[in-house]
Amino acid sequence: MYNPQRQPTPAVNRVILTAVFFLISLFPALSQADTLSDQRVASFIESVRAAQTLAPEFEELERRMDNQNESTMPDFSRIVSDSLEQMKGHEAYGRLEDVVQDHGFDNLESWGATGDRVFQAWMAIEMAEQNPAARREMEAALAEMENSPHMTAEQKAQMRAMMESAMGAMQSASNAPAEDIEAVRPHVEALRQLGEE
Repeated sequence: MYNPQRQPTPAVNRVILTAVFFLISLFPALSQADTLSDQRVASFIESVRAAQTLAPEFEELERRMDNQNESTMPDFSRIVSDSLEQMKGHEAYGRLEDVVQDHGFDNLESWGATGDRVFQAWMAIEMAEQNPAARREMEAALAEMENSPHMTAEQKAQMRAMMESAMGAMQSASNAPAEDIEAVRPHVEALRQLGEE
């Protein structure tokens, strides 16, 4: 039975301290394992380039996904993972997994998680560099629209939903961890080229 008056013995204290120091020593290793390294970002970009050879096999699926997603803004914190979810069951899904494994990823889930972080950090960089006032501009446009006598209540509701979705997407992009942003920053030009391709 536990007795609150009873003090731990020196041996128990030593065991507790040893356990605490052991756990503390693990923290850097655990956080390092989760670090988005320069090599990981480069491997992701190269895997996307290699996966472009499968593009003709995904054309119909891409059209279907575009139609499904045209009314909503993507969640930049899960942009790759969400796309992979929609691709499951497609005949080229397994071939895509082969491509990403050739570039050092265990599976598509691991690749998707890395891609989510890369794209979120990239969007955060682009937003910070190209238009830091974009959110204020969107809020001003939203207020102007609300006061417009030329729009019906239904049109206003539709526009409000679209703009709130866009602001939510911008917010999710700006929440990228600082470490991810710094890891992705040297690769911005390569990502821009990828976007153009």
